[in-house]
Amino acid sequence: MKESLWQSIISVRKNSPLVHNITNYVVMNNTANALLAAGASPIMAHAHAEVKDMVTLCSATVINIGTLDEYWVQSMLLAAQKAHESNKPWVLDPVGAGATTYRDETIAALLAFKPTVIRGNASEIMALAKMSRQKTKGVDSVHLSTDAIVAAKWLNANFGSVICVSGATDVIINGSTQILLTNGHTLMQQVTGLGCTASALVAAFVGNEPHDVFKATAAAMALLGVGGQLAEEQSSGPGSLQVNLLDKLYNITETEFYQTVNAQQLNE
Repeated sequence: MKESLWQSIISVRKNSPLVHNITNYVVMNNTANALLAAGASPIMAHAHAEVKDMVTLCSATVINIGTLDEYWVQSMLLAAQKAHESNKPWVLDPVGAGATTYRDETIAALLAFKPTVIRGNASEIMALAKMSRQKTKGVDSVHLSTDAIVAAKWLNANFGSVICVSGATDVIINGSTQILLTNGHTLMQQVTGLGCTASALVAAFVGNEPHDVFKATAAAMALLGVGGQLAEEQSSGPGSLQVNLLDKLYNITETEFYQTVNAQQLNE
């Protein structure tokens, strides 16, 4: 599996997929730089007049609901509808799912357009599957990623989306197959928006390999987890971690990846 994941990383560097981001304004700079460091090309665009054209132009679209307002919600719906109609891959990041009625209504409308991948923390995934009445703690998870496996399977079965539950163990689910990734470091939790970065990277990898969404999603998460783990070794805190992570996404070597990645595939 390591070899297959690494080949996806190299392929993104070679092909530089164009990724359309409708994301929250807290993380725009972070996610754009991460995409560039990994070899992809970011576009941030949410104007109603151009959003459908951007979906058509780009390899994939990521929709992140972190900072909602009425204008941006309409942009998201236009983009998701266009991606669904044109069979373009798109990734949903349901930030803070379950926190407010408006947020949940927005997510419900977006789910109608069958996201290619849904990536969120355990609390968000469980809220999407309506398996937890507990309010989410902002954008943080109050559950372990493995707590959300049943919810993730339900979402996969009902929407056809590959489900990625991020946490200390990243769980990627498609049908009866799961990939578990146990890389990263707890210091990554102190850097805002790394979950959003994960979703953007997933979009890049899926846009580059739309024929194998499951593997592409796992490769994106493996790159971020391994990159974060290696970056922490050179960091003295969250500030330096941000810089070192960008550098590691850019210059990670095959040897570093093989020696660090911890991936397991399960088949039921």
